[in-house]
Amino acid sequence: MSAPTTDPLEAISGDARRSWHGFLLVYEPLRPELYRYCRYLTRSPWDAEDLAQDALAQAFATLSRMGHAPPNPRAWLFRVASNLWIDRVRRERSALAHEETAEPSVPSPDMQATREAASTLVAQLAPQERAAVVLKDVFEFTLEEIAEALSTSLGAVKAAVHRGRSKLEEPQPDTTKRAVPQVISAFCEAFNAQDIGRMTSLLLDHAAIEVVSATVAAAADGKIFWGMVFGSKIMARAAELGGMEAHFVAGVQPTPPRVELVECRGEPLLLSWYAHEDGEAVRAVTRLQVSDGRISQLRNYFFTPDFIAEICSELGLPFRSNGYRWWLQLNKSP
Repeated sequence: MSAPTTDPLEAISGDARRSWHGFLLVYEPLRPELYRYCRYLTRSPWDAEDLAQDALAQAFATLSRMGHAPPNPRAWLFRVASNLWIDRVRRERSALAHEETAEPSVPSPDMQATREAASTLVAQLAPQERAAVVLKDVFEFTLEEIAEALSTSLGAVKAAVHRGRSKLEEPQPDTTKRAVPQVISAFCEAFNAQDIGRMTSLLLDHAAIEVVSATVAAAADGKIFWGMVFGSKIMARAAELGGMEAHFVAGVQPTPPRVELVECRGEPLLLSWYAHEDGEAVRAVTRLQVSDGRISQLRNYFFTPDFIAEICSELGLPFRSNGYRWWLQLNKSP
């Protein structure tokens, strides 16, 4: 009788997960600085978190093709983030130029705000100038380190810093009041009723559900919703079950969290309030995109402590960190 064969795709997936977790363990100490850097570049908390996640993913993919590890991991990671951001701004600039020559149309309010922000960014400061100034004045990189991070010459860095310093002004957050789509209010009510079936019914069939930095699932997969609603039961037993670092969830009660609909920077957000021995605190933020009256994308920011801290600090609300890790195994004594 022949031995059972192992699915090669499953084997590759397992190896990739282990490599990814190992990569994160090494680069995790740089995460707060990476977020801060991306925040200075993008000038919004959600764009900063997205850029930081993209930079980590790109760095991991690039590292697998390098002959040796970078000698300066911090400068190299910032270089990856810089290149991604500069490319993104250039694409936005190209799209704006194309739209200016195309037939005029009436964009949606959200698209209008995005285009205006991109236009302002391009007009005020070239992307390389902004990156150079931030690296020099905020993170205290040497000119040589900046040249390496931006893949340019020392002379170009000096010129970029000189030109850019006078242009760096932090814009005011978007405070434009916009109507909250009814489906988002309905999702909030379904969550607080712990009705996962109704939550799922409010999504488009092809909707993407993501726990940022952790996992992505299709709309039909209820595991993420189960974790959002009932994961506190597991968090309260972290010392027994593993998964998250126990010190982050000390005092968490097994009671399911409640969500509160708030507006921040002109966008509706759902804040997840978790019960603790000493009171409630926000531990997660959820952003929703709507299309044709239903939810087309859900992004749950849970393992993103820097993002959660900024949003809650801006709103003046108590919060707790969940850390960056979700895959820890329980260390059992022999």
